[in-house]
Amino acid sequence: MQKQVSLIGAPTDIGAGARGASMGPEALRVANIGPILESHGVQVLDRGNLAGPSNPWQPPVEGYRHLPEVAEWNRLVHDAVYAELSAGRMPILLGGDHCLGLGSISAVARHCRDTGKKLRILWLDAHADFNTSALTPSGNIHGMPVACLCGHGPKELIEIGGLVPAISPKWVRQIGIRSVDAGEKRFVHEQGLEVFDMRYIDEMGMRHAMELALATMDANTHLHVSFDVDFLDPDIAPGVGTTVPGGPTYREAQLCMEMIADTGLMASLDVMELNPAIDIRNKTAEVAVDLIESLFGKSTLMRK
Repeated sequence: MQKQVSLIGAPTDIGAGARGASMGPEALRVANIGPILESHGVQVLDRGNLAGPSNPWQPPVEGYRHLPEVAEWNRLVHDAVYAELSAGRMPILLGGDHCLGLGSISAVARHCRDTGKKLRILWLDAHADFNTSALTPSGNIHGMPVACLCGHGPKELIEIGGLVPAISPKWVRQIGIRSVDAGEKRFVHEQGLEVFDMRYIDEMGMRHAMELALATMDANTHLHVSFDVDFLDPDIAPGVGTTVPGGPTYREAQLCMEMIADTGLMASLDVMELNPAIDIRNKTAEVAVDLIESLFGKSTLMRK
């Protein structure tokens, strides 16, 4: 795994339905994300925060809230992530709401086209984020990034990475899903996304789900992890704007991260939707950093 990491803060809640995710990057820094990664022999460069448009907090226009601002933030994220990958470093995007996954993953896809790598995306989330303006009344774009990446969305968003669609649904594995709108569910099935929802994890176990999600990767695979903190059960991670009960436990989440680490293939990471405004003494940021530490090889196992 890449040992040169760049932290990129994207302090905005532009795509969300609640304010507060804009404070996520600082909460992750307060939880010592940089020093903790350095303790694992990782060279960490904190690039600071991107500066984008402020949140005007307006109602949706033609099905989208804050479309010009969302597009601008995602262009900034795309350029920042692409620059780090081009320099041979691993970008860790500190969100911010999950609409920014669009800029991040479109940059990763572009880098994979440049280098001839295969892309695999693990989307760890309570939500499929596969809505379109026709499917969601809220117009909140943080519910749409996967659909936009697959080419279903407004021109301003689907063209950010330079190729439409930026990714194929076949490259995505969604894990922990437990809140999907009816229309969105039909659309996910039509598009053929591979989803390991909580019922699957309950029935088959996290280990089996992760074995399938990580199957068929090889040394030429770029593994991108998009970690929405609402993936976790609200009991351990209350500091998110869209909590959904019944998520993975602490141990299940640790196993998920350790199995990703075991592949040695993770090459980029998003940490999204952390909302300190509704957290308890930064508890959620600390849990998130603890799990990120596991992605970089902290193991609870007494194995050689």
